[in-house]
Amino acid sequence: MVYFNSLLLTYLVIYLLRSLTQVFLNRLNISHLRRHGDTVPEVFRDTIDREKLKKISAYTVDSARFGIFSTLAGQIFFLGLLLSGFFPWMLNRIPQQDWGLILSGLVFFAFLGVLTNLFQIPFDLYDTFVIENRYGFNTKTFRVWVVDLMKSLALSAVLGGFLLWLLLSLIHTGGRLWWVWAWMLVGAFELLLLWLYPVILAPLFNKFVPVENLELTRKIEALMEKAGLRSKGVFEMDASKRSRHTNAYFTGLGKSKRIVLFDTLLQSHTPDEIEAVLAHEIGHWKKKHVLKQLLVMEVLSFIAFCVVAQLLTWPLLYRTFGFSGPVSYVGLLLIGALFSPIGYFVQPLGSVFSRKFERQADDYALGLISSAESLVQAFKRLAADNLANLTPHPLYAWFYYSHPPLVERILRLKKET
Repeated sequence: MVYFNSLLLTYLVIYLLRSLTQVFLNRLNISHLRRHGDTVPEVFRDTIDREKLKKISAYTVDSARFGIFSTLAGQIFFLGLLLSGFFPWMLNRIPQQDWGLILSGLVFFAFLGVLTNLFQIPFDLYDTFVIENRYGFNTKTFRVWVVDLMKSLALSAVLGGFLLWLLLSLIHTGGRLWWVWAWMLVGAFELLLLWLYPVILAPLFNKFVPVENLELTRKIEALMEKAGLRSKGVFEMDASKRSRHTNAYFTGLGKSKRIVLFDTLLQSHTPDEIEAVLAHEIGHWKKKHVLKQLLVMEVLSFIAFCVVAQLLTWPLLYRTFGFSGPVSYVGLLLIGALFSPIGYFVQPLGSVFSRKFERQADDYALGLISSAESLVQAFKRLAADNLANLTPHPLYAWFYYSHPPLVERILRLKKET
């Protein structure tokens, strides 16, 4: 049974504060859109008309409303499990002595993973086959959706199970400094995944082929040569198999580094615009943004492991949520639950650094291409193709946006030239 004390009260207050902040920011952004979103910003008037703007507003509102609904539903579901005594009940159904702590922990988290995924399935189905369909984005068949789900679950089971086994093994055999060894090994595992993702994991879901358009290939080769990079790292992805959204991204580490362009992007953009998008992604590459993000994450991970080691044997933590005593894998769950709402309020810091990296990549792109106009036109077309909100509330954008708001971004590019 849950024990009501200052720890639980503090947790519930922060949990509620997070939910209220999410609702407030969501409503603030929608209200701002309704007040200011009926006029096409001047920099977009050659790309977006009033009908397109209405569609953008409708898509933004529908996505935002459903997004906050599904987010709150998931939070309420987990909080219900946490406060109802479900987790102690589940723990008591696992034969600890027969299976051992590591196997028991794997079963505990596997059951929890299945439960939470089952809960999320209706929300994912509605988002994919109702909202995305309504606005012409979804191209995914139900069969593809099911196959993707099965692959995702299998990958999560294999990779997550291995990581959990690694953690629990170190907790029980690594001595007082287990958390240092765990930090090192988990960091190495993350590096391995970052290296494997472009060449093994991502191809499980999509096909990646070198860009074949001859005109674009020549531009890519010239651009990569100018940046001092090899051209073999630019690939086309069959994104249209699942969605009409357009995008490009930079991924990988070391020799697995690659720039990925959605086939939908290649179909809807001119070669000059694609060259500009590519120049932006090269900017991320040359500025070592992935490496910098990785270093920050490792520092934060070190601090997190240190905190976990201090709290993992704290009797009050277990007693508060209805457990009779410390159990390592239960402790991992409870500590994660405690810090999840706190982590939400740290999110803006990551957004600030991400937007800084985007501006740096834009600046680098300007040094590679002959004119900023192609990059400006690329961003305009991306906004139109993806029905991006052109008038987000400044506070909402500051809190959530990993990229600068589009109007601000384009005005900055025009000013730089």
